[in-house]
Amino acid sequence: LVSVPACCSTRYNLALLACFGFFLLYALRVNLSVALVDMVEPNTSLAKNVTSNVCPEHSSTVNVPRNTTGEKYSWDADTQGWILGSFFYGYIITQIPGGYLASKIGGKLLLGFGIFGTSVFTLLTPLAANLGVGYLIAVRALEGLGEGVTFPAMHSMWSSWAPPLERSKLLSISYAGAQLGTVVSLPLSGLICYYMNWVYVFYIFGALGVLWWFFWMCLVSDTPETHRSISHAEREYILSSLKDQLSTQKSVPWRPMLESLPLWAIVVAHFSYNWTFYTLLTLLPTYMKEILRFDAQENGFLSALPYFGCWLCIILSGQIADYLREKQNFSTVCVRKCFTLIGMIGPAVFLVAAGFIGCNYALAVAFVTISTTLGGFCTSGYSINHLDIAPSYAGILLGITNSFATIPGMVGPVIAKNLTHNNTVGEWQMVFYIAASINLFGAIFFALFASGEVQDWAVSGYHLHRN
Repeated sequence: LVSVPACCSTRYNLALLACFGFFLLYALRVNLSVALVDMVEPNTSLAKNVTSNVCPEHSSTVNVPRNTTGEKYSWDADTQGWILGSFFYGYIITQIPGGYLASKIGGKLLLGFGIFGTSVFTLLTPLAANLGVGYLIAVRALEGLGEGVTFPAMHSMWSSWAPPLERSKLLSISYAGAQLGTVVSLPLSGLICYYMNWVYVFYIFGALGVLWWFFWMCLVSDTPETHRSISHAEREYILSSLKDQLSTQKSVPWRPMLESLPLWAIVVAHFSYNWTFYTLLTLLPTYMKEILRFDAQENGFLSALPYFGCWLCIILSGQIADYLREKQNFSTVCVRKCFTLIGMIGPAVFLVAAGFIGCNYALAVAFVTISTTLGGFCTSGYSINHLDIAPSYAGILLGITNSFATIPGMVGPVIAKNLTHNNTVGEWQMVFYIAASINLFGAIFFALFASGEVQDWAVSGYHLHRN
């Protein structure tokens, strides 16, 4: 089995194009949280919050006159919560159907139209906001529906495109786009709001999404067999590397799948990791503002720093994971477990530490950045383990685990908000403790029950053995 060079190969082109796709997806997902600050009348959003007086103020920013031509709406804090949360209600619905559909019609169309649809609804956001808050919530939920199919569709495509020993590299390149999208769009959306007008945040990113869709439809195909310009050598290399891994049976073995402990190991890890991730994504600016008296929104760079660290870590750990498997003969399950342990226990430790550093906000930013960065190891850990245990059904498996993993996005921030009514340091330490202990549990559960082998039920001959 001669490996085919990576440079300019069709599979790496797919990874790069997917990387841009996920970049745009996350840009489309987080742009609202930045624009919302500008969409709301200044006096309505400040439900008089008790700001703790533990730390001194240190915002001495000079106010530059900013563009204020954008329409303003009088939405209270609860309404804003609904607007921000509505995305997840759409997102959770299409996870499993997305995985199932991808296995039937292929990931290319599903991923392409998922991002295309999300982009179109993003372009309609300013209009929806003008029509009323109900319209805006509906548009955001529809965006969630579109984005819900994307990860299962991508996993499904990689099951036909990624040679087993290159999985960590290829998947980490394509999914790292998500972190990069967060890094770039947080400060960039802020600048667009500042110098132009908040409507352009939606117009610019939406238009880029539509542009990406044209490239995707022209350049990509579902499998190496159907690709127009792939070299014969590369096609043979990919197909022969996967020949014992894929199933030919048409029906999905739902029951043995749902009884599979290695699948539940991924579910628990995915849920736990996302609890911390979403709690931080939604509440970090609040913590910095209310406790450390440091306005993260005035400093888009600092809010983006943790995600930049995570992006670097995902790319590097993907390279390291495949190097260990290919050159050092580490077993797949050993690599997946080690990377998951580092990527979940590391963040837990630094997250708890962030609650105990008093008013040193430089340290707080450092700890939170290290915490999020180490989380990047999980991409080469539990996050692509679906492809190790059942390549043929990877899209469906990801749909299942991602459905569970979306719950923390809906519940985590609500619970955290309820725990921090008085904004005391003690209450926030509690939030960090809960996130850290959930992370710890997920890491241990995965280390005990995960597998790196293709499961019996995921290969063609499975039904024959049973009879």
